[in-house]
Amino acid sequence: TLLKNTTKMKFSMIAIAATALAAGVEGFSTVSRPAIRASPLKMADAATEVDTKAALATAANEARGLAMDSIAAAHSGHMGLPLGCAEVGAVLYGSQMQYNPKDTQWINRDRFILSAGHGSMFLYSWLNLAGFDLSIEELKNFRQHHSQTPGHPEFPNSEHTTPGIECTTGPLGAGVSNAVGFAVSEKMAAAKYNTEEHKIFGHHIFALAGDGCFQEGISAEAAQFAAHEKLDNLIILYDSNEVTLDKMAEYTQSEDIMKRYDAYGFETYEIDGHDLAVVEETIAAAKASDNGKPKFIKCNTIIGKGMEETEGTNAAHGEAGVPYVGKAKASIGLPDSGWYVSEGTRDFFTNTVQAKNGKIYDDWQATYAAWKEANPDMATELEDAVADKTMPAEDMLAAIPEMGDEAEATRVSGFKVIQDIAKLVPNYISGSADLHGSTRNYINDGGNFGAGFDKSYAGKNLYFGIREHSMGAILNGIAYHGIFKASGSTFLVFVDYMRPTIRVASLAELGRVSYILTHDSIGVGEDGPTHQPVETVPGLRVIPNLDVYRPADAEETVAAYVSSVTRSDGPTALILSRQNLNQNTAMPAAERRAGTMKGGYIAKKETGDLDLIIIATGSEVQHALEAAAELPGARVVSMPCVEAYERQSDDYKESVLPSSVTKRIAIEAAVTAAWYKYASKVVGVDRFGFSAPGDIVMEELGMTAKNLSAEIASMN
Repeated sequence: TLLKNTTKMKFSMIAIAATALAAGVEGFSTVSRPAIRASPLKMADAATEVDTKAALATAANEARGLAMDSIAAAHSGHMGLPLGCAEVGAVLYGSQMQYNPKDTQWINRDRFILSAGHGSMFLYSWLNLAGFDLSIEELKNFRQHHSQTPGHPEFPNSEHTTPGIECTTGPLGAGVSNAVGFAVSEKMAAAKYNTEEHKIFGHHIFALAGDGCFQEGISAEAAQFAAHEKLDNLIILYDSNEVTLDKMAEYTQSEDIMKRYDAYGFETYEIDGHDLAVVEETIAAAKASDNGKPKFIKCNTIIGKGMEETEGTNAAHGEAGVPYVGKAKASIGLPDSGWYVSEGTRDFFTNTVQAKNGKIYDDWQATYAAWKEANPDMATELEDAVADKTMPAEDMLAAIPEMGDEAEATRVSGFKVIQDIAKLVPNYISGSADLHGSTRNYINDGGNFGAGFDKSYAGKNLYFGIREHSMGAILNGIAYHGIFKASGSTFLVFVDYMRPTIRVASLAELGRVSYILTHDSIGVGEDGPTHQPVETVPGLRVIPNLDVYRPADAEETVAAYVSSVTRSDGPTALILSRQNLNQNTAMPAAERRAGTMKGGYIAKKETGDLDLIIIATGSEVQHALEAAAELPGARVVSMPCVEAYERQSDDYKESVLPSSVTKRIAIEAAVTAAWYKYASKVVGVDRFGFSAPGDIVMEELGMTAKNLSAEIASMN
């Protein structure tokens, strides 16, 4: 039945299809009923429904075959989920999701996230069957170099542009947490852009996840947030096959997951994931339930279903079933030829599924046109947001007033700048892991996002709670959804909680996401070494495609923020201080901003013959400027963003750090190793700090102009 159907019966898709044809409207029921005289119209409707059920059963069968053939050809991959969840895929792509394979960026499409990304052939098979531009040839090239079918799904980027992939997944638990970000973005877009006359946003977010996803703690954090903020547009499908990689799941888990999700505040269902009629009925019910509860559907399945030798065991998880592919295909009625898709399945998706979704799409286009005519300014804002179009960085820099000469912490400077950013970039939102008062990234007059209290879905400030890991995943989900630019904040030392999500944002080239990380060094002081990052900034800099900005003063902070919202091909981390920093008032604000945009620049030019270069970043630039004041041949280079600097031309880099000058020293309140790329001597902190007032910690560990001068003197 709808809520509980856990019987696991021996598999035969041919039998299922035959039963569907024989059983009437109820599809798979074999219960006898009294004869009822039906009208011709009702009989026609019943016949259509039976035909649809049979078509879905056949499609599920053929999707299994595509997965088996591709994994066998690659001798690599994960067969268990594509075989075990075929009926779920059939219902999603053949019945319940609204999408247009010819317009993969349609903003009101339903989104599907395969959180269990190792089962990627599930997704590739269904994208092919559903009519997306993903050919059988690409399925044959599964896991091969330059194919559109990589080992785990990858959001379109410079490496892969696979249509229909909404989210890069693979790290377990992350995808189902990204889905919460999608749901946030959809709720926010609906609140911001829908009008009483025209509804242009109203879609659902589906995520398919397995035991591994729910064992990872990130999914629990995200579920708590989703239920608390009443994201009832989120539908999580749990592939409950009782198997993990090493052992059967019972070896490592004994919880009642239904009770857990009930306790979070989800609406929960438990079904037989192989019963097409029940899967369809349940997903339809979940979509129709606008009760303020996200949905959790436990689909009891058999991993590797259809492959007798491995089904239901942990051996089915990977490619262990490859030797049995031929026998398995024969047992479910597939021909020997590889990658078989029947004309009937192609016709079903073209003439039934795409026709139905095509009407939904065409009706929506008419609604959108009327909405756009009635709301031209709002339409321009939305279309700019979808296109990720902002004003040029130069114009944005010019639009933000100069910051002044008083010493202040860059987190305080950041608070001032974010107010301007929020006005200049209307789709910019921000949130914090329970640290708004310290990280200072609250958008004044932006409202608070969510349900209850003073919150609404139109709010620009998100309260994530003490959940850094899920915050990172939710930010990524918002970025993937493709409307808003999102930033999230915490203390820098806690960024390691969310590091995996930053890594994925970087490889997925998510320019819509940024991180505001304050209390950036041993200058934190009294809280002691647990809260004093020393290895953290260098650890972020080694992540490819992540821009790490550590500004030295307020004007550099302006440019860092502008760079974070105008960059389109990757995320940005903004590293801000707790303690006050001096302003480099000897240099015009515009020049500091322009130099910061380039990642590194001459913050103080030598007054004599150049014989020494001091490289510094963040709070140590002030010490470099002071130490250089009495050295006519010394140049100070501020390098707030190594990554942006490295993207500059060779000529520019030579003008800043001429190769003829080899006497160079770098200073940063962090571990020293990376700076030896630029300097022969480095003043840094290659140990943990200690609890004391911040200025004492800085002095004791050598982060002063006095110590820098002594180190320079020792180089002569």
